[in-house]
Amino acid sequence: MIDWYTANSVVIQATMTTLLLALSIQLPLRMGVFSFAGVGCFGIGGYTAAIAFTKFGMGTWTAVAFGTVLAGVLCYLLGLLVHKLTGLYLGMATIAFALIVSVVATNGGSLTGGASGLFGALGGITNLHVFLLLAVVIIGLAISEAGRFGRKIDTVREDPELAVALGINVTRYRKLTFLASGLIGGLAGAVTTLLRSTITPAEVNFHLVVVALTVIIIGGSSSWLGAFIGAVFITWLPTVLSFVAEWEPIIYGFVVALAAIFLPGGILGLVKDLRHRRGARRGSTPPPEEGAAAPPDDEPHAPEPSRTPVPSQGGAL
Repeated sequence: MIDWYTANSVVIQATMTTLLLALSIQLPLRMGVFSFAGVGCFGIGGYTAAIAFTKFGMGTWTAVAFGTVLAGVLCYLLGLLVHKLTGLYLGMATIAFALIVSVVATNGGSLTGGASGLFGALGGITNLHVFLLLAVVIIGLAISEAGRFGRKIDTVREDPELAVALGINVTRYRKLTFLASGLIGGLAGAVTTLLRSTITPAEVNFHLVVVALTVIIIGGSSSWLGAFIGAVFITWLPTVLSFVAEWEPIIYGFVVALAAIFLPGGILGLVKDLRHRRGARRGSTPPPEEGAAAPPDDEPHAPEPSRTPVPSQGGAL
């Protein structure tokens, strides 16, 4: 087991950081907010942590906290500006936000390292630290999916007008979604940067949007578990099938197309649907109790012929 972990520690690390990035997209999608601002916050958190660590001599966790908080605040301010947008308009606005972060990093001069990025930001973060941070995020998301609060979120996503009629402040929920998405995305960027010791503008571009969206489409957007399934699939597929690395864009595009057509709810949605069908079948045909009479046959029986004697037509001789 230890040998397997040592051989695959880099892949395990990539799985956890990819999951953190995907969760910053999955959370607003579960709220019905078509936002990719988490990708831009990934870049903000990563660059802020790297600058704080290399330029200002901050400690590892101080730099991570600074990058996470700054990304969350900026994402919340973005939410104040675009929260009235919906659908594709909101999606395009948040993608533009991510691309703006990349442009600013490219033209940031010596502060951001320009097009070459920043190097040497190797913090004291281990896979165990990443696992603990990821566990805290997942526990928080799992709590938000359960109980009364989870039902409120489902109502906001499925029918905002009904949510308003029920007294739910839909606008406030959506603004807080931007804050939470920014915090998770910033945390993902800060941790990833201080693990890899480098960040460049090329890493904060539309490719990250594609990766995060691929994870959500394959796994499912209804729960954090769907993001986990998608992250494992995306990260471990090139490891299991060595030829995938060469054809990665084509294979991922093919998989996403198939998932979008045949698995609209992702792998998690398929599993839930199969479990629901199995439960419905078991509930519709309960087993007979011991000692109970056999159920009557549903097929109708032909009536028995009448045995009434037919009177004679002729008289007595």
